[in-house]
Amino acid sequence: MTAPLPASPEAAGFDTRAFRNAVGHFATGVTVMTASADGVRAGVTANSFSSLSLDPPLVLWSIVKTSTSFPVFAAASHFAVNILAHDQIPLSQQFAKSAADKFAGIDPKIGAGGCLILPDVCAVIECARQDILDGGDHWILIGRVCGFETADHAPLLYHRGNYSLSRAHPAHPPR
Repeated sequence: MTAPLPASPEAAGFDTRAFRNAVGHFATGVTVMTASADGVRAGVTANSFSSLSLDPPLVLWSIVKTSTSFPVFAAASHFAVNILAHDQIPLSQQFAKSAADKFAGIDPKIGAGGCLILPDVCAVIECARQDILDGGDHWILIGRVCGFETADHAPLLYHRGNYSLSRAHPAHPPR
């Protein structure tokens, strides 16, 4: 049996910043999650995306509880996972900042359930929102995949606080 975690990690001497740096060693893809509800559009840059299940096809991602975009995702029946291409750093930055209209200059396609599909991404996964779970200082959104498309673009990665590129490992060439 393990001991319960303290109510506040900082009170127990837990270094939150050092932990964040440690987690940053895990390279992730960069996504922009999009949704619309009641005529309001929302989009946020997220690297918390993950596949959850193949049968049924489920994905998950998380959003900080203080996000002003969360109410739209909570009200929307669907959301889209837009997996960014290597040359879409400006798009990542546009959706990472607070703005009155994060979609300024972008003409998204309308996907399943009104989710918003961004142009020229590596892949888009359209999801029906299945559940929202409490995850500490974040909400965890689970979506059931209802469609997807891919393109032949190299992905944009994030590693140790910086944007990165992927390349094939020389010991294991691409198929």
